[in-house]
Amino acid sequence: MAHALEPRLKTLPAKPGVYLFRDAKGEVLYIGKAKSLRPRVRSYFQSGESRRGVADLARRIADLEVIVTGSEAEALHLEQTLVKRHRPPFNVRLRDDKSFPYIAVTVEDDYPRVMFTRERHRRGVVYFGPYANAKKVRETLDVLNRVFRFRPCEGPQPGRHSGIPCLDYHIDRCLAPCVGYVSKDDYADIIDGVVQFLSGDTKSIQRELEQQMLDAAALERFEDAARYRNRLFSVRHLAERQFAERREFGTVDVIGIAAAGDRAAVQVFPLRDGKLVGRHSFHLENVEGQDIPTVLEAFVLEYYGSSPSVPPEIVVPPEAHDTEALEEFLSARRGAHVEVRPAQRGEKRRLQQLATQNAQLALETDAAATEQRRLRRVEALEELRETLNLESLPVRIECYDISNIQAESPVGSMVVFQDGVPKKAHYRKFGLRRLEGPDDFAAMAEVISRRFARLQDVTADEYDESFASVPNLVVIDGGKGQLSAALAAMQAYDLPRVAVISLAKREEEIFLPHRSDPVRLDRHSPGLQLLQRLRDEAHRFALGFHRQRRSARARESIFERLQGVGPARRRALVQHFGSAERFLAASEEEMEAVPGLPAKTARSIYAQLHKAGRA
Repeated sequence: MAHALEPRLKTLPAKPGVYLFRDAKGEVLYIGKAKSLRPRVRSYFQSGESRRGVADLARRIADLEVIVTGSEAEALHLEQTLVKRHRPPFNVRLRDDKSFPYIAVTVEDDYPRVMFTRERHRRGVVYFGPYANAKKVRETLDVLNRVFRFRPCEGPQPGRHSGIPCLDYHIDRCLAPCVGYVSKDDYADIIDGVVQFLSGDTKSIQRELEQQMLDAAALERFEDAARYRNRLFSVRHLAERQFAERREFGTVDVIGIAAAGDRAAVQVFPLRDGKLVGRHSFHLENVEGQDIPTVLEAFVLEYYGSSPSVPPEIVVPPEAHDTEALEEFLSARRGAHVEVRPAQRGEKRRLQQLATQNAQLALETDAAATEQRRLRRVEALEELRETLNLESLPVRIECYDISNIQAESPVGSMVVFQDGVPKKAHYRKFGLRRLEGPDDFAAMAEVISRRFARLQDVTADEYDESFASVPNLVVIDGGKGQLSAALAAMQAYDLPRVAVISLAKREEEIFLPHRSDPVRLDRHSPGLQLLQRLRDEAHRFALGFHRQRRSARARESIFERLQGVGPARRRALVQHFGSAERFLAASEEEMEAVPGLPAKTARSIYAQLHKAGRA
């Protein structure tokens, strides 16, 4: 059957560019680039297309948009920008959508910090990475801090307001630059050692530590010798874990890819100055129907598009032949030529095959773990259906919690688990309106009433997919009182049959309507563990919203108590400082620098804050 877009497909240009597929609501479904737009876009609508992912996408396409570019490399740049902006659901993506972890050295500070970060491209900061495993980054930083004793405190300047060294100095984790126990030049030498180590030069650091150990032993300073020995062992262990010699290679990234179904695994073996630095493992989603070159391209755009450094050579799988556009894209990011090619022979080919084998193993391991988790979720849902005597499998479970402190900023939360996993797009928050005094029962009744009112009385303008969905099971955080309040609120509406229970935290007892004694499940049972995850997630979500509202109210009260600060000046202060914490910590000179704030008023505000003991 001909697609409704068939007339437009015939008029597409046979030029390089980017194409966007949209659904009936105008939402972007997929973004791709092509060397020639016309044949590439038409391929999605061919009647013989059998790849499930592509066929599912084609059925949802209601509109398309094309952007012609001057070259395929320009199309890659534009595709990367548009994918980051729209995050289309059918594009290949890294499973963990967070940015990559880095080790950052703030070299332009007087006393630089060495820290974990997910940011990048800040001026005056040297980045090492990206890394795939945040845990290993933190372990590396812990070893480096034991060896080099750089300051772990935050902020551009070291130390605390008290003016005395903190615990890190006393446990030999810091040289206390905050009180002048180490000069700026000596501290700079320490940071140079850290940068040298992270750049791959570990031999000189090991030689220095070994010499310090021998010198201390010769002078019979055996405790110092033992400390140098321990630091030497730590550096050697870290170096052995990270480095394997490949001196003839220079600086290269070797990439291996394995794909099956809608998932793929990628292994990156980075070689820096002839050394194999670790192994980075990544998992991709939405790859069904995509060939290896397409998966490689999507990964390269995501990985190197956010990396502060690009190596001069990248070895890719043998299926990737047409790599000119990738070379241009990466060369532009590096500012120098980057070679992207499959290895034909020798050690690089062996390393690429090893990376592919590791990717295949990671994919199989992940698939086995995913299946194990799925079976565990099915077991949990089946146990709940049998134990709670439910009419159907509790596919959609909603859990509700209340958070407040002495009736201040009371809030409610609703979290949703679909098929035993969180469905975060359906989470909802409730700022409680009619509550007078600390009354958890009334608060729960209000939340339940407002939720199920949205199930019945809804207009097109107020449609909410989460509120429009009917749960199979409602879980209330609390005991019999909260359960009774929720049931009373639900009886006001003509609802389909919805099972309702409550989970009391102290003994993990499950209360059911019209039953006096609670149900107790074994604490290791999958059903109880699922309910506990639901309850804990609802509590976390409610507590976060409560803190947010309480913090906003506290900020408002700070300004309300200040004389000479009206709405306009309050906006100027918040806009200038960005947060209440920075406002409270500002000096008198910083206060006077606020645009539009008279100097006399600034000094008055500063005096009021100090008189109140806030700064």
